Amino acid sequence: MAETFNIFLIVMAVLAAGVYVALHFFEAGYGYLFNPKYGPPVPNKVGWVVMESPVFIAMCVLWLMSGRTWEAGPLALFVLFQAHYLQRAFIFPLLLRGESKMPLGIVVMGMAFNTLNALMQGGWIFYVSPEGYYADWFAKPYIYVGGALFMAGMAVNLHSDHIIRNLRKPGDTRHYIPRGGMFRYVSSANYFGELLEWTGFAVASWSWAGAVFAWWTFANLAPRAASLYKRYAQEFGKEFTALKRKKIIPFIY
Repeated sequence: MAETFNIFLIVMAVLAAGVYVALHFFEAGYGYLFNPKYGPPVPNKVGWVVMESPVFIAMCVLWLMSGRTWEAGPLALFVLFQAHYLQRAFIFPLLLRGESKMPLGIVVMGMAFNTLNALMQGGWIFYVSPEGYYADWFAKPYIYVGGALFMAGMAVNLHSDHIIRNLRKPGDTRHYIPRGGMFRYVSSANYFGELLEWTGFAVASWSWAGAVFAWWTFANLAPRAASLYKRYAQEFGKEFTALKRKKIIPFIY
């Protein structure tokens, strides 16, 4: 089982590298970068729930069916992981404003990856990790350092999402450059927060499975951040340049 799981992780890591390269040539196609070529549009709220809920449900099933359900170390990692997806799948969509759409193809691809990720993280934590690997986890630094990084990343992510949601007044459909918070340091602060979360989770779990997910997060979000940065420069022109000179927005994406 361990050998098969390792092959699975290698395949996922290689796929992430392919995604990283591809997204430098093809934009992600949702949100500000919406592109109908990825399929018919579906309401954002529905799309987010359908896309993100499979990983939450699959992780619950893997946890409940394992023999490590109430072990302290695996349980702590389970709570960290599910805290993100509880918010992302069931709370975040309810907070969305407006009538934005996302392509159905993006939803389907998100569902597929999220299910595979549940198998990566849940598979390692509850089934593949050696017996006793997490037995004395609270006596080691990983859970504390990784947990702190995860919580910091989640705070940045939530605050950045709040800033983005409040860029427009009701009825306004224009685009705006996010400012304030971590947006003073990176142009895609919400993505930075999410990357910090999963880097923290990789440390907290001290596993290759966690590291592969952190790599996937970077491979997916870094090119998208670069695309957003270029779009801001193109759409806002002189305003964008002036804000950079005043250091109100960052020079880097």
